[in-house]
Amino acid sequence: PKVRPSSAKAHQSVTKIGTDDSDDTDTRMPPDPFAAVLPALAALGAIASIAAINWSGQEKVAARTRTKRKTGAALRDLETCCMGLAEIFKRFQKHPRVFAGGGGQAAAPLKFGVHGQRIRADAQKLYLQLMNDIASMLVLATQNAFDVMTAVEDGDIEAPEEIFFGFGEQQERLNEIIQSRVPLRVAVDTGGEIADKLVALVRELKRHQKAG
Repeated sequence: PKVRPSSAKAHQSVTKIGTDDSDDTDTRMPPDPFAAVLPALAALGAIASIAAINWSGQEKVAARTRTKRKTGAALRDLETCCMGLAEIFKRFQKHPRVFAGGGGQAAAPLKFGVHGQRIRADAQKLYLQLMNDIASMLVLATQNAFDVMTAVEDGDIEAPEEIFFGFGEQQERLNEIIQSRVPLRVAVDTGGEIADKLVALVRELKRHQKAG
């Protein structure tokens, strides 16, 4: 069947969100990119905080209430969160005008209020979709990381220190982003690298889950 002209035009509009510089007849001031990037970095931080259980966790005691959630499920869901966050940072990189400081603001230090180039109205939909995904990931990452730390403290995961040091290294990289106020593009690129590292670390944790 033939595609109606209006449908073809709509499809073209969606695929070119935020990337077509030739049509500036219907543009809007873009949303604050840091308002999206910061909670995504926070979700990575929630996962990287697993590092702390290595030196602050307490020995298992009989009186402590055990979690009802299975360790395997928590690890699988945490891995899914890490992969979801890696995909979110790839989407940031795919749309630099909206999320990665494209244009004259690219070299500005990381802070609120540094808006990028004007974008077409349909790019706002992309922003809101990503914000919804980020919000969901932040909640899930926090809950799953907590459940995994609980499993470590209860002895259901017995991993070598090197794995926790790996989480600590990613935590320090996140701290450096905030403390040094790197440019937004650097924060996005580094966040993507950290997400990939966390995927690998969680997979390592899965190998050290106790049987039974």
